[in-house]
Amino acid sequence: MSKLSLPVIDLSILRSPTDAPESRGLAKQLGKALEEEGFAYLVNVPLNFGHDDVFALAKGFFHLPDHKKLRLAKKSFQRTNSNTYRGFFPAQSDSDNLKEGFEIGPSKLPESPRWANTRINLTEANVWPTEESAPGFRTYSEKLHTELQDLSSKLLSLIAMALGMEPSFFDHYLCDSISTLRYLHYPAINPPSPQQELCCTPHTDSGILTLLHQDSTGGLEVLSPDGEWVAAPYVQGSIVVNVGDLMARISGGRFRATCHRVRSLPGRERYSVPFFFEPGNDCAMQNVNEDGETIIYGEHVLNKMKGWVEFQDLDKHSSLVEQVEIVEPEMM
Repeated sequence: MSKLSLPVIDLSILRSPTDAPESRGLAKQLGKALEEEGFAYLVNVPLNFGHDDVFALAKGFFHLPDHKKLRLAKKSFQRTNSNTYRGFFPAQSDSDNLKEGFEIGPSKLPESPRWANTRINLTEANVWPTEESAPGFRTYSEKLHTELQDLSSKLLSLIAMALGMEPSFFDHYLCDSISTLRYLHYPAINPPSPQQELCCTPHTDSGILTLLHQDSTGGLEVLSPDGEWVAAPYVQGSIVVNVGDLMARISGGRFRATCHRVRSLPGRERYSVPFFFEPGNDCAMQNVNEDGETIIYGEHVLNKMKGWVEFQDLDKHSSLVEQVEIVEPEMM
């Protein structure tokens, strides 16, 4: 399989105040990548977390015993739990989406009563393992979420310029933003278990902007314009950025929401940590051409969730939950 030549974009200038020519040059480079490939590698990103730091957080959570993770599971997997949007979901062994995950939102909850009574509460509080079980996990995860939100804000300003708009064009998207930080673990599949070709099926992201930390295991594949699946391997110190269906629409079709998948690698586990920038629930969005329908983000994402396995009423997975409950010890 050939390797996809995704562009590499250096974000060094974002670490300090930049002048207009530098910003415009970076905006042009980012816009070109999102138009032609829909994906790019970002290097020298303005974060205080290195790759080892990010994956230490992910591994620290997924190494917890199953019964402790299930205490944080979404209601669709653990009926006695109240959290519906944030929290843990277990790997689905009978599907090609073989991954477990843990999702958190902003530490400061937006005030949005309209959305609190929906079947999936988009503004609910995060759930956390105890400090004793996972020392520092909550503190550092909240800091990581904040830094990735700040980076998203900077990238949105560049994207606005690339689209010929003022840098502040997307500022209202940041109001009461409900962005999601998702830790993912793809368990190894070892013989004699049957091997699966994919551990994450082909899809486009549904939202605005995704920032992905991927480990060196590999497996990420991107669909090229000529219909070939090509590898998007790890580039040391990089974050992968891509746009979703919603940003493609908002850009008036200029940007590409590129289909991608994750190939299963026999005997090897994989970790990844995507950050999905999400506007506020009440954010009204229209494309840059000022034509077409106005989209309310909360309505958009709730409609999309109908097809996402971790948000469905999953009676078929009740046996998995019962199995984990059986092994839970009486004392923590």
